[in-house]
Amino acid sequence: MVADGLRVLFCGINPGLMTAATGHHFARPGNRFWPALHRSGFTAVPLHPSEQRELLSYGLGITNVVARATARADELSAEEYREGGRLLAAKVARLRPRWLAVLGVTAYRAAFDDRKAQVGPQARTIGGTRVWVLPNPSGLNAHWTPAALAEEFGRLREAAARE
Repeated sequence: MVADGLRVLFCGINPGLMTAATGHHFARPGNRFWPALHRSGFTAVPLHPSEQRELLSYGLGITNVVARATARADELSAEEYREGGRLLAAKVARLRPRWLAVLGVTAYRAAFDDRKAQVGPQARTIGGTRVWVLPNPSGLNAHWTPAALAEEFGRLREAAARE
């Protein structure tokens, strides 16, 4: 779900089993990506995973660091993350979104070998693309409440609107 010149390209870790089965990103009912996207003001209406193509009309897209589907992200190897980061950087250089938003600080650290990265804007750029790390919206990431997720997504939305 990508296109040239997006405002923000969101990047999940890898497809979960529900996403692999449905073909829709963040398809598991407990995942908080879609609600956070709406609550933060990125979309005018709440979207269901099956409506993911609507994101393009907002200048948004979705991809993953690693293409292999797993039940849990901790099933991925360090090499898969590194290779995924390399492929993602090439995709970003080709598509030139204004922002790349990686969903999960642990995934970002592993994919881009940046052990000190924190949630928020990063010093790293890929070509002219700025990078922001968002919290993983999985329901397993319970210390990020829905309100806190929406607030962090909103910080990115505001930064993207300024550019």
